[in-house]
Amino acid sequence: MYSYEDRIRAVELYIKVGKRIGVTIRQLGYPTKNSLKSWHAEYERCLDLPRGYANSKSKSKSKSKYSLAQREKAVEYYLEHGRSIASTVTALGYPARDSLRAWIYELHPELHTRVVGRSDGLARPPAMKQAAVIALCTRKESAKALAEKLGVCRPTLYNWKNQLLGPEVSASMKRRLDPPSSPEREELERQLESLRLDVRRLQLEHDLLMKANELIKKDTGIDRQILTNREKTLLADALRQTYSLSELLETLGLARSSYFYHRARMQVAEKYTEVRRAMADIFERNHRCYGYRRMRASLSRQRVRLSEKVVQRLMKQECLIVAKPKRRRYGSYLGEISPAPENLVNRDFTAVAPNEKWLTDISEFQIPAGKVYLSPIIDCFDGKVISWSIGTRPDAELVNTMLDAAVETVACNDKRPVVHSDRGAHYRWPGWLSRIADAKLIRSMSRKGCSPDNAACEGFFGRLKTELFYPRNWQSTSIEQFIQALDSYIRWYNEKRIKISLGALSPIEYRESLGLAA
Repeated sequence: MYSYEDRIRAVELYIKVGKRIGVTIRQLGYPTKNSLKSWHAEYERCLDLPRGYANSKSKSKSKSKYSLAQREKAVEYYLEHGRSIASTVTALGYPARDSLRAWIYELHPELHTRVVGRSDGLARPPAMKQAAVIALCTRKESAKALAEKLGVCRPTLYNWKNQLLGPEVSASMKRRLDPPSSPEREELERQLESLRLDVRRLQLEHDLLMKANELIKKDTGIDRQILTNREKTLLADALRQTYSLSELLETLGLARSSYFYHRARMQVAEKYTEVRRAMADIFERNHRCYGYRRMRASLSRQRVRLSEKVVQRLMKQECLIVAKPKRRRYGSYLGEISPAPENLVNRDFTAVAPNEKWLTDISEFQIPAGKVYLSPIIDCFDGKVISWSIGTRPDAELVNTMLDAAVETVACNDKRPVVHSDRGAHYRWPGWLSRIADAKLIRSMSRKGCSPDNAACEGFFGRLKTELFYPRNWQSTSIEQFIQALDSYIRWYNEKRIKISLGALSPIEYRESLGLAA
């Protein structure tokens, strides 16, 4: 790679300048520090030998170590694999990098300045050095890219610059075309930056208000100061893709530690996820009419034990809200048509056994398809609907059919129950009176225009309308479909709808638990 004369010249200059490696390399443009040290050591070892002997010895040693086939193989690998000296030496395991460069120059002289790797250390013409230094000082690219174009290493370019211009001259001489900024221009730039910050702040406040309205259902005029830290954390997470966290926390007035605390809490798996699903299922399967007490009882039957406050909170969060009853309609009293029996029940709607006290009345349901009337008999023992009839006219047949069905449920040797009703004409017609007498039932009537005297039956109608009738839209329902839905509800009321007063059991389940006939 380096001729014997080049090595001797470098060593002599090295000794002349007081063995200063940096000065020697800057003046010659070659070699590397390690190469100069090794040449000097070899020079001292061979100081007493003739030059020809040392040169012939090094050549014979080089020839004896690698054959011509090995050299050609190394050079061929170098040319076929990206012309990288380092990768060639790593792949083949031989020779040294300087030896490989020498072999390349020997076998392919045309690649003298194109070898990829360190600078080859060969002397360059002064004109080439000058052109390289000019290109270095006026470059628009990096010094490394320029060195690769010239076929030398980056330190060599700077060595040439130091030789020709001196180390005190900067390696970059690009002219600054931008004129110095005036005070007026600086003031305008400050004002522009201030306006940009104000616009960004206003946009951030607008986005926070919109997100508050979207995520936590707050009005657009909400004061951010009254938001909880958890709500502020939700807003910050929703806008982190658009704004930095520091901007969001400063605008929201939220401490960084509070933000990460609430964020960690929200990332924890929801404790009541399965319970929420079970509650929604119970609510839907039971006509959306279970409050928190019956909901808690239903969960207890599924072996889920929760306090009433937890059930209330979860139902509120899941929007499991029971429909409220509508305002009661005004009804006028038409007056007496015949003598009425005494009020034997006297607002005592309790019974120690089935079939002691029966309550009855008629309720009207008005849907777009027409009017439907329900006439049930309620047992005061457990609230079970003993019998019921549904029709489109509130006539004698409606109540007579109901009474006949109720009488069939009473055994012959049982005590006859008291049948309590209001003072309606249905319960004073000869057909009703004859059926009461034949069945040996006892009549009882409320006072005139006093619905609390039949409160238990009225309460049944209220629950029925609140749970079934009011929450639904019956616009496209026919009379037959409504009657079927009403009948289905009453059966569910008897068989499945749990009552807290019965120990969270339905009326039929309660009777079965007592060993009574359902």
